[in-house]
Amino acid sequence: MNEGGEPRERKAVLLRLDPAVHDALARWAADDLRSVNAQIELLLREALARAGRTPPGLRPPRRPGRPPSEPT
Repeated sequence: MNEGGEPRERKAVLLRLDPAVHDALARWAADDLRSVNAQIELLLREALARAGRTPPGLRPPRRPGRPPSEPT
């Protein structure tokens, strides 16, 4: 959420990958029950943390799998 308490907007990024890299990411993501996009974001967050460059106020990543269903 931003300072006003509203959810932050997600940034869209065009990423060109070697097909073999994409295939490997897709298999890894499927093993972890994530989308390729979520897997890439997780890897980038881990790289930022290792480099000591995690931005302040970063929300934790979503848990893998489907979001919990709303009670009806």
